[in-house]
Amino acid sequence: MSVVSVQLGQCGNQVGHELFDIICSDAQEGQRRGYSTASCERFFYQNAHGELIARAVLVDMEPKVINQSICRSAKSGRWRYGETSHFSQKQGSGNNWANGFCVHGPRHRDVVEELVRREVERCDRLAGLMAIMSVAGGTGSGVGTYVTRYLRDIYPKSFILNHLTWPYNTGEVIVQNYNSVLTLAHLYQLSDAIFVHENDTVHRICSQMLNIKHISFTDVNRVIAHQLGSVLQPALTADSHGVYSRNPLGDLVSTLVCHPEYKLLSLSTIPQMPSSSIAYSTFSWPGLLKHLRQMLISNSKMEEGIDWQMQLPAASEQTRSLLGPRFNTSLANLLILRGKEVYSAETGSFKDPALYSSWLSPDEAFNVWKSPVPFNKYDKSATLVSNSQALLRPLDNMVGKAWNMFASRAYIHQYVKFGISEEDFLDSFTSLEQVIASYNELC
Repeated sequence: MSVVSVQLGQCGNQVGHELFDIICSDAQEGQRRGYSTASCERFFYQNAHGELIARAVLVDMEPKVINQSICRSAKSGRWRYGETSHFSQKQGSGNNWANGFCVHGPRHRDVVEELVRREVERCDRLAGLMAIMSVAGGTGSGVGTYVTRYLRDIYPKSFILNHLTWPYNTGEVIVQNYNSVLTLAHLYQLSDAIFVHENDTVHRICSQMLNIKHISFTDVNRVIAHQLGSVLQPALTADSHGVYSRNPLGDLVSTLVCHPEYKLLSLSTIPQMPSSSIAYSTFSWPGLLKHLRQMLISNSKMEEGIDWQMQLPAASEQTRSLLGPRFNTSLANLLILRGKEVYSAETGSFKDPALYSSWLSPDEAFNVWKSPVPFNKYDKSATLVSNSQALLRPLDNMVGKAWNMFASRAYIHQYVKFGISEEDFLDSFTSLEQVIASYNELC
């Protein structure tokens, strides 16, 4: 089954390009024919010349980044974007969610809808759609939300996942918190699951784990693509009977999103190190999984800074109520292991009841996917996709900052003039405050 990606805005197109590049490289290096075939079928199709063409639609209101992505993919000699699978204009959305959602989105709906329809019809079987976008600017967030809305109307029975890049806390755009609140509140009603990467976290990975001195957006995007690719590439589920998973999006949703109030998914990957150091490093499954489990408990997205002092209490409700939210409580976790000796990895420590809400048993809340094929040059690697309280603090901070601006009516007129009312803002705040309350109640 195939996944059609929709790359939206500058960030979405840059992340999307890096993701396809890593997936293609990994599929061609795979030593097992079934793995490579499954990967290529999922993300690419072949044109009349035998070239691999990404199953993607590129959308931006300015042409520069799309042109760069198209040129870079063609120069790679391994894959490329379709010649007519992109759409751009010469005027952006001015970092205004309302301009993207109320103006550019409706204005260009027909052409974007047609591009997506063509890609969907090229699929023998559609696994679902994945929208890749940021939440800070105007096109990625505003147009991206509008596109997600009408894709939900057109493909009501298909899985739709959104991948969101959250802005730096120090600020990229003065109204980024407004844009983020409006985006997330709307997507919560439309998307089946929402992957989130925080720029601040990925920046620290580049600095502290990869030892990059002068960090660029390309470096940040490659880390995001590596983590996302490690989730989306073929893997064997517990009941797959040796056949690689056919529907990655459907399997992700059914495994991790058991309630519509809990859709936020965070990712942690181990190991992460400079490529020059990989050849001189050895990894063991017990060591990798011990670190990854502690990263989950202490809500650390990388090995540096793991709080080894934080330990799980007994899983009784009385103990939880006395201790309070000292550790990261999960609703569901998916562990994806790739590489040598993968079937010898012992994952029982992730079934500790103290890790999870009392709503589900650990057998239901925890799942493992495995592949014996190494991923992206690592002999052994593990990725944890978690539906947990990991994103609670950044979400709460973002809503709080947006509310403070709204209370002083800062920049509200810039949204009202494009058709977003103060009531729309209030509805979005109410929606996200309910999400925050729901994740706070996990125990």
